[in-house]
Amino acid sequence: MPEPIYLDHNATTPLLPEALDAMLPYLRGKYGNPSSVHSYGREARAAVEQARAQVAALITAAPEEVFFTSGGTESNNLALRGLAAARPEKKHIVTSNVEHPAIAKVCTHFEENGYRVTRVPVNGQGRIAAEEALAALDETTLLVTVMHAHNETGVIQPIGEIAKVAREKGVFVHTDAAQSLGKVAVSVEELGLDLLSMAAHKLYGPKGVGALYVRKGTPILPFALGAGHERGKRPGTENVASIVGFGVACEAARRDAEWLGELLGMMRNRLWKKLSTRVEGMRLNGEGVDRLPNTLSVRFPGVKGPELLALVPDVAASTGAACHDGKDVASSGILALGVPSEEAMGTVRLTLGRHTTDAQVDKAAELLTTAWKNLTGRS
Repeated sequence: MPEPIYLDHNATTPLLPEALDAMLPYLRGKYGNPSSVHSYGREARAAVEQARAQVAALITAAPEEVFFTSGGTESNNLALRGLAAARPEKKHIVTSNVEHPAIAKVCTHFEENGYRVTRVPVNGQGRIAAEEALAALDETTLLVTVMHAHNETGVIQPIGEIAKVAREKGVFVHTDAAQSLGKVAVSVEELGLDLLSMAAHKLYGPKGVGALYVRKGTPILPFALGAGHERGKRPGTENVASIVGFGVACEAARRDAEWLGELLGMMRNRLWKKLSTRVEGMRLNGEGVDRLPNTLSVRFPGVKGPELLALVPDVAASTGAACHDGKDVASSGILALGVPSEEAMGTVRLTLGRHTTDAQVDKAAELLTTAWKNLTGRS
């Protein structure tokens, strides 16, 4: 029986074979602790530092500005909590109203502990206004944290515009680039960032590893206590095998960036055309603004996304809904666009990857269209 067509690459990506091949020696004979001074440890340390350079090259950073973590969530926590601990006199944070929980919940935690948080809303296209974020800055502002690209809609936020002015005012700027890294160009120099979070499993690396970029001179205190690993920023023995896989995945992303982005954009547009011409009244989330080339978030009229996907087991995708207390609830990220709740419930997110084919796109469009017609009684 053939496997379902995988269109959920924003949730996670398959591990690149070349990344797996690079990892295997460090799961077998090369088991040294990178903090050890003997040959086993030096070998592991060299592998970690090579991966650090590979990650840094992808975002145009210096290797010493990259710190390995367990993933995007830890990187976000280290960025926000570590900066706040280092600058306790600043008690104001500016963010958006569509952040990932790994940012949104940290901001709520700050709020509960005496901080002021300004949440800038997105417009109907899913994009915040840079001028509105900048207008919220004052002498108490510690940080602006706005995601680079939204995980559901794929909408790319104007973080570079914000950073240019915010940093001139002495405000630090952070972005969660977990979704955008490997899909579009991400340069910390061009964007003018102080902090940037990454997750390996979003760009064909292993799960359970990520990194935080910290611009030289940016104050960060560790929020976990232990030994002095990662130059005192993140205690705990490095996950050598996964770090090696992360590095190789970043090298592949840099190597393939141009052709892969173009290919994904063409297939995404192909999928949109096939669906929108067959499903009357379908709407596109994030229409008219820059989006990730692999991401298609659409609203099927008259149905609920979970019900639709339940009829299409041969397509692995996600919806803009969650189940709370036995009831389906629309995604807050889609509701933030101003979409009515009932309409938002029809959202399905289809995210393509480097192994997706035109034939899979065409088949998925056919299956989804048929399921929609069956649910709505259309012929």
